[in-house]
Parts: sequence; C-alpha cells; structure tokens
Amino acid sequence: MPPPPFAAEAAACRAAQVAWAALPVRERLHAVAALRKLVVARVDALVAAAKEDVGRTRVDVIGTELLPTGAALKFLERSAVRTLAPRRVGRRPLWLFGCRDTVHRRPWGVVGVIGTWNYPIYLNVGPIAQALVAGNGVLWKPSELAPRTADVTARLFADAGFPAGLLTTLPATREAGPQLADADVDYVLFTGSDGVGRKLAARLGERLIPSTLELSGVDAMFVLADADVKLAARAAWFGLTLNRGQTCLAVRRVFVHRSRLAEFLAVLEPLLRAAGPAALVTPGQAALHARLVADGVERGATALGGDGASPTLLLNAAPDAAVCREAAFSPVGAVLPFDDVDTAVSQAAASPFGLGASVFSADTRAAEELAARIPAGSVTVNDVIAPTAHPETPFGGRGASGWGVTQGPEGLLALTVPQVVTVRRGTFRPHADEAVAPDPEATADVLHGLLRATYGGEWWGGLRQLLRGVRRKRK
Repeated sequence: MPPPPFAAEAAACRAAQVAWAALPVRERLHAVAALRKLVVARVDALVAAAKEDVGRTRVDVIGTELLPTGAALKFLERSAVRTLAPRRVGRRPLWLFGCRDTVHRRPWGVVGVIGTWNYPIYLNVGPIAQALVAGNGVLWKPSELAPRTADVTARLFADAGFPAGLLTTLPATREAGPQLADADVDYVLFTGSDGVGRKLAARLGERLIPSTLELSGVDAMFVLADADVKLAARAAWFGLTLNRGQTCLAVRRVFVHRSRLAEFLAVLEPLLRAAGPAALVTPGQAALHARLVADGVERGATALGGDGASPTLLLNAAPDAAVCREAAFSPVGAVLPFDDVDTAVSQAAASPFGLGASVFSADTRAAEELAARIPAGSVTVNDVIAPTAHPETPFGGRGASGWGVTQGPEGLLALTVPQVVTVRRGTFRPHADEAVAPDPEATADVLHGLLRATYGGEWWGGLRQLLRGVRRKRK
C-alpha cells in the first residue's frame, strides 16, 4: 500500500508539534507578537505579491487584509492564554462526591489548512496563527492563484521564530488540495467554494477527520421602510464591488421595501452606468457572471449595469433565479422589492446559503429581532461586511455556506479537543463495591432514594429510602 500524500512533511510536522504543544501558551505567543510586527514591517513586499498574484491594490491590501490580520494576531496575544487555560469544574452531582474535574484544551495534532486566493494574506494568516497558538502543527496548501503571496507569508512565519517544520508550506497546486485530504492530518480548515467544500467534506467524512469549512455566500440585505436609504444604497454598492465582487460576503440579494425602491435606485443607477468591467482573476468567473445575468433577464428581470463583467444588478429578479441561489465571485446581484417583511424573509430563506446578511432600519431593536429570523452566521445592522472582521467574534456559515467557525474564542477553541481529567479522593467507590459484592435490592433503594432526593423534590422521602438501602447493605 503506498504511503499517504506528503508523508515526510506530515511526519516532520508531527515531530515539531509534540515539542511545540509542550510549551506554555504564553511562550507560543512570543512568535505571534514577532509575526505581527513583521506584517507591519513588510507591507511593501506583501502588497507587491498580492498585486502580482491577484491584482489587489495597495489600499485594498492594507485596508482589507493587513489591518484585520494585525487585529487578529493582537487578539490572540491578549486572549489566548485565558481562552485555552484549563477550566476547573465547580458543582458536581452528589453521586460523584470526592471528584475533582478539570477540562483541558488539547491540540488536535497536525492541522491541514487549504487556503484561498481572494484575500490571500488575511484568510490564510489568521487560521494558521490560530492553529499554531492552539498547539498544533500545520500543513498549509496555498492557492495556486496566489503563489507569490504564499512565499512572502511563509517567510513571515519562519522569521517570526516558529520552529522549523511546525508550519510546512505545500505546493501551491490544484492537485495538492485533494491530496491533503488524504494526508496524515487530524483536522482540516478549508476556505473556498461550496462545490469543492462538498467533495472535501465527503472524503474527510470517510476518514472521520473533523473540519471547519468556510464556503460561499449569497448574502441578503434587507432595506426596511424606515431605513436611511442613501446609507443602504452606498453600503450595497460597497458590498457589491468590494474586491471586484470576489468576496464570499458580497451583497448578492437586496430586498428593498417597495415604498423606498425609487430612492434606492436613484443612488445606484449612476454608479452602475459609470462603472467599467471588473478585472476578474479567472475566466470562469466572467462566464458565470454572464450566465447569471442572462438567466435573470430571461426570467423577467431588468439588468442595470454595463457590459461584460461590469457591476450589475438584476431588478425584479425572481426569488429562485440563479443569481439568488448560486454563489458568484463577480459584481452581480439582485434587487427584489417587497411589501411585507415576512415575504422577504421567506424568499431569502429559500437560498441554500447562510453566510452573512444585513438589515437597514432606523429601529435597531426591530432590526435585531429580524436578525433572529435570518439563518445566517453573521447579521449586521446598518452596515455590511466590515464588522465581520472583528477578531473577537466568530465567523462561519450555515447550510451550503459550511460549518464551524474561525475567529474569536470559538474559532480558537475549535482547533483544540476538550479533555476531562478527573481526580477522585478517598477510597469510597460504591459502584466498584457493587461490582464485587452485588446487592441489587439494597442498591436499588440507595439509587432510587438518591434520585428522589436530588432531582424529584422529595428530599425527606428520598433520604429515608437512601438510608434504608445503606443499612441493608451493611448487614
């Protein structure tokens, strides 16, 4: 039988991980602090690499990648020791008298990280750093579309002082991703399309390898009747065009109260007319953009926008049109007028994706109540996308948008396994005594009495029955 893919790399990573996991969390964080400073010091190299790989501009890289990366690393420095600390369990059932329980967070071991290209720094550095801080080693497969950024990023981790072999960068090829799913790993983090995510989940499921899958989104925006429509329209434009629409949290469906539709469009139509074609990274994205627009128009929508892959909104799109149900990575979306919120929520929930959503309303309490009805991992009120980069909040989706979370304490804890260590004092072990010298009737009285006294609200009756059983066992 041939060895699994990347056998040598996984073995070296596992060896380095054992020593790394033995270090206190506080010591692991020294390298994180050094990494944070290097990110700032090497802005020019990171910007140049991201521009060469995927055409990102300096302002894009600094604003949407390096600032969030710095915040994510600073969060780990502030919070990881507390989050990963052993937790002493307080109250315990009476029948576990004498036990002392402690919950420890143990690393999985070797974590496979399959990275993405649309935010090639932030969406790779953050998950890798969390995995390392949690005590794991990492096999990282960068995107084949961002190899130069991967080289610069790998050098950052090496120069920050992480041990050799602990983070191993695999070839940035399409083939390496599926191979990593068959490698000697204990957990996998994947950021990418829902199609690839489904195949990866199936293979990992066969091997019983747990995972976090951050997949695509077809995010909904709700513009209520009392909303600041100009603010909502500006936010919709930002959400549609950020990174040329190559964002998993891009605004794809805008549900606008019919009474405010004209105002909303008055802001967006000039922007749509003036915008030129977006420079997308792959030809497949442009082809999908054209197909989604054609499908929407064929089903009765009006296309607002320019030719090619220019920012495009499909006005009066059918709620089940392709643009409302398929993930896209270009500046395309739908505008769906509504008369009552229940209808809009119902139509939005028909999408299989549940990554993010937004609600625009002057009544923030009502907006928060509406958020509770939206099946999405993140809901922002009177803004889009930007707040989800807060490093202290979890980020993840539902449905076709994947499972598990990154970021925040929850994301850090997901990269560990809870292990309970129980120490029991004294020699009182009634269960062991019963196994050696069974007395079923007396034991049943003890257990039934204990059940009545502790959980049935029959304290005195239960106590009497318990003591009766104890006396019988002593005869």
